[in-house]
Amino acid sequence: MIKLKTDKEIKVMIEGGRRLRDVYKELKKNIKPGLTTKTIDATAEALIKKAGGEASFKKVKNYYWATCLSINDQIVHTPPSSRIIKEGDVLTIDIGMYYQGFNTDFSDTFVVGSTRNKKTLSFLQVGKNCLMKAIKECKINNHIGDVSRVIEDEIYGHGYYVIKQLTGHGVGRELHEDPYVMGFVDKPIKKTALIKKGLTIAIEIIYSMGTENIRYEDDNWSLATDDGSLSACFEHTVAITDKNTLILT
Repeated sequence: MIKLKTDKEIKVMIEGGRRLRDVYKELKKNIKPGLTTKTIDATAEALIKKAGGEASFKKVKNYYWATCLSINDQIVHTPPSSRIIKEGDVLTIDIGMYYQGFNTDFSDTFVVGSTRNKKTLSFLQVGKNCLMKAIKECKINNHIGDVSRVIEDEIYGHGYYVIKQLTGHGVGRELHEDPYVMGFVDKPIKKTALIKKGLTIAIEIIYSMGTENIRYEDDNWSLATDDGSLSACFEHTVAITDKNTLILT
């Protein structure tokens, strides 16, 4: 059941999203080779608390961290650990904040340090561009399937692979709400959810360089590409108003 938000509720989410984005900007500034992902997570949680929020992810059953920090072939849901970030690693930071009763969710992938690897940089740029194109389809009287179609066309059109088992989602009082926002078209578009005023969703571009297939790592949270190829995730929380689509994060 899709939970549409009132104008008042969206205002709260706008403020929560702004604060989360500021948290992320501050967090990213401090990331450098030699840090453990556990250290990055501790910094993230401190920044969230300083911003007046709580870590959304810690509200997920049996997940005890503020962030998911995935490296290279790791796709999503990787818990922080004693793993050390190296120069040239591709790091995905997935982070959410609970503020005044509502969640916002955000993810970004980037190279730690510097790189001249054009193949990696091109891979990441495709995901960034795809997210913005998908958001443009998120407007009143379109369907969620219109968003999914853009993601599928963009990712496969550039020779990459959508991780089909993982999706975007509604977001609000709960971190994960209806509807699912697939990265591919799994049914006729007109049979997917109609986009209406008050809809708040997290659109996620979750893809890899070499495969659709995934494997669980030993911790039973972290998912990685089955062939060891690079993966990335780009995510924004958006809200639909009667005037336009707002990017909250």
